[in-house]
Amino acid sequence: MKTISTKIIIQAPAAQVWESLVNFSAYPSWNPFIQSLKGQAKVGTELEAIICPPGQKPMTFRPTVLRADKGQEFRWKGKLFVNGIFDGEHYFILKSISEDETEFEHGEHFSGLLSNILFKMIGENTKQGFEAMNKALKEQVEHQTVL
Repeated sequence: MKTISTKIIIQAPAAQVWESLVNFSAYPSWNPFIQSLKGQAKVGTELEAIICPPGQKPMTFRPTVLRADKGQEFRWKGKLFVNGIFDGEHYFILKSISEDETEFEHGEHFSGLLSNILFKMIGENTKQGFEAMNKALKEQVEHQTVL
């Protein structure tokens, strides 16, 4: 299994970070990595995601929500064609550091027959995309806190 994991500290309560994370309709206005996300943050539902890692063309996929623990964790699993070829379990974990500070962890576990080959092709760009989203989420949430 291959994993990408990134973290950032956001100067806002976890509940506020969560609200921006699950406000999918606002993604096009601030999110450089997940350009569109449609559906609900509800276990078992299918989402429609358009992602655009730096240096790559946008890709559309339809992951299934695995976890949606309000204010704590949002996780989905996507696949290339069928399970077991190239699967990705994408996650967002929010940890309260203090009343007004949250650690935001953003990552993905890749598995499947083609995971080694495809990870080599997309891994670095995908990590850069995660980091860009993290920074944009931080700006989005902290700007709201100031208003």
